[in-house]
Amino acid sequence: MSEVRVTRTLPVAADEAWALLTDVRNHARWIPWTRVETDGPPALGTRVVAVSGPFARGGGRGIVDRMRVERYDPPTDGGVGVATFVKVGRVLRGSARIEVVAAGPASSQVGWVEDVHLGGPLPRGLTAAVVGPFVRAMTAWALRQVDRELRAA
Repeated sequence: MSEVRVTRTLPVAADEAWALLTDVRNHARWIPWTRVETDGPPALGTRVVAVSGPFARGGGRGIVDRMRVERYDPPTDGGVGVATFVKVGRVLRGSARIEVVAAGPASSQVGWVEDVHLGGPLPRGLTAAVVGPFVRAMTAWALRQVDRELRAA
């Protein structure tokens, strides 16, 4: 496995960070060139389609990331909330996971974990190594944008 993990402390309570990050409809604000569609609010079984590319936000084509929510356990008193999105598309395979835990009354520790590889004939380890740096950069960028958005509010 070639997991990419990015963590950040956000200036909001865990339940607020959870609601913000697990509702993938928000992700288009933080991930450049990306549009996101779902079949409903975040919950077990929700389907997600994210399309990324230079013209994706305007309805253009791009790389399609089809996912399904397989785990949706909000944070509890002192416990970690975990949402797992399994990638079920033809090109992007693997999973994404968002973890949220309280870091204080008005702050939370967030982990965004991606285990991504490409579908097809090439070995999983090879494609994970190729896409890993891009996935790490995208995830770190997104969490920085979330942090900036929260601090500006």
